[in-house]
Amino acid sequence: MKDERFLDSWQENEEEQIINLSLRPQHLGEFIGQRNVISSLEISIEAAKKRSEPLEHLLLSGPPGLGKTSLAHCVAHHMDAKLTATSGPAIERAGDLVGILTNLEEGDILFIDEIHRLSRAIEEFLYPAMENFQIDFVIDKGPYAKSVKFNLKPFTLIGATTRKGLLSAPLRGRFGLFFDFDFYSADDLSQIVKRSAHLLEIKIDDESSFEIARRARGCPRLCNRLLRRVRDYAQVIGEGVINPDMASSALNSVGVDNKGLDDMDRKYLAAIIKIHNGGPAGIEAIAASLGEDKGTLEDVVEPYLLKEGFIIRSPRGRIATEISHQHLNIPYPKEEKQEKFF
Repeated sequence: MKDERFLDSWQENEEEQIINLSLRPQHLGEFIGQRNVISSLEISIEAAKKRSEPLEHLLLSGPPGLGKTSLAHCVAHHMDAKLTATSGPAIERAGDLVGILTNLEEGDILFIDEIHRLSRAIEEFLYPAMENFQIDFVIDKGPYAKSVKFNLKPFTLIGATTRKGLLSAPLRGRFGLFFDFDFYSADDLSQIVKRSAHLLEIKIDDESSFEIARRARGCPRLCNRLLRRVRDYAQVIGEGVINPDMASSALNSVGVDNKGLDDMDRKYLAAIIKIHNGGPAGIEAIAASLGEDKGTLEDVVEPYLLKEGFIIRSPRGRIATEISHQHLNIPYPKEEKQEKFF
């Protein structure tokens, strides 16, 4: 996908990272949405604190931008623990992990983002650390090689992943708590917009906040990004006043329609309908039609389109639904489709 894609929830520039840090909830009471996750986690945290033990190792999975990192910081706040954050690609050698683990104090939290991207060698090095709070480190080589055992202080590992299926079974099995993040409802996102607007000192009404929320693809990170674009538009065009018409015009100007789809999404749907006759079409064929990467289409474009029912994944390929045809104002040949697919 092109780096400049506005709705790409993987992308976060330096300015956006700084702003998102200021908007991040500090404790679970401020965390909006994911109610089942929060309620279960509160019980686990309270039980661990009553036993004066570290929280069990925790695995968070779900699409990017849904608050996995924010939740890890909230957990650290409630456990009164220091959080050390890193990512799977950043840990290239066992020595890197040794330095991180040996610097953890009792009860500290190690947060590894994109944990599915750890190398297999690093994963195996992590197993005894998670199970027994020990690591075996080999020094020297050949006949002089010897294993040195380090005892670690009990800690909690929080892993976050956007591709849970890529985690190896042994690593998955060493986590005690598992939580899957789902896309947010428009009502929850509307609350997030109002909270962020308050922190950014932006005046916004309920109708305008909902207009932004319903176009944010169920993603808080995109919600905050859209809010800032609406603020900029309102300051230049509308004298700083955000109303529903202003919010709608601002989002239309950046190519985000009333269903939260952007130009890339519409091109994807148009490729299936116009080039591949509505499908079924293989992902490789669609990617070739668009000149895009297959993996990026699967990870970035398709999840939201699948959730909203714009496409169906069948064993034979992707199929554009009637909703897609209606959204692009293209007639849907119902009888032909039934004969073709069933």
